[in-house]
Amino acid sequence: MSETSLKGKRILVTQAGDFMGPVLCEVLAEQGATVIPNYDDISDPETPARIVAEAGGIDVLLANLAVPAPSSRVGEVSAGEWRDTFATMVDPLPRLLQAVLPGMREQGYGRVLVMGSASALRGMKRASTYSAARGAQLSWVQAVGVELAPENIQVNLIAQNFVDNPTYFPEDIKSNPRFQERLKREVPLGRLVGAREDAQFAAYLCSDAASCFVGQVFPVCGGWVNR
Repeated sequence: MSETSLKGKRILVTQAGDFMGPVLCEVLAEQGATVIPNYDDISDPETPARIVAEAGGIDVLLANLAVPAPSSRVGEVSAGEWRDTFATMVDPLPRLLQAVLPGMREQGYGRVLVMGSASALRGMKRASTYSAARGAQLSWVQAVGVELAPENIQVNLIAQNFVDNPTYFPEDIKSNPRFQERLKREVPLGRLVGAREDAQFAAYLCSDAASCFVGQVFPVCGGWVNR
């Protein structure tokens, strides 16, 4: 069996109906994984432990976490906006990890992949709340990744932007001529990264072939950032 095959791997995908969830589930299943999609509200503090318990044994946790990006000016960010964004995209991470960690340690193997954002790597106007939450994800992955690597548990993150997905790039935005001009101006690739392109890379990072990556942040953004 190829090292990039996911046959036999049990993969839990959070927010499976949002952001990259649908295409991730599709591509992972195509590559042989047993995909366990979850559609529950991940911001509820009790949800992570419950969904992990219901899923049974997990080889890979794919933390697909997203909210519609707030666009408040920095002086107008409300306490609720800040709290709700972190409650969905940051607070679930340690809860999810604590829930899957005992099983991964028992089997001596595990993968955690966070679907993050390149907004944590490049300043964007009117994105302070969103960028801060995505930056917290990034720092968490780097720290946890180096801590768990000796236990054969790899934790990494895809920092994406300008990837075709309905949460951030619905059809009305994609068809807008001003957005098309922005793509040509800001993204060296000149187009959105395909959803399947991104999902196939995620599948690789979930495979045994990617066992050397520890606390890594991988920009997938058509060159919008290059670090």
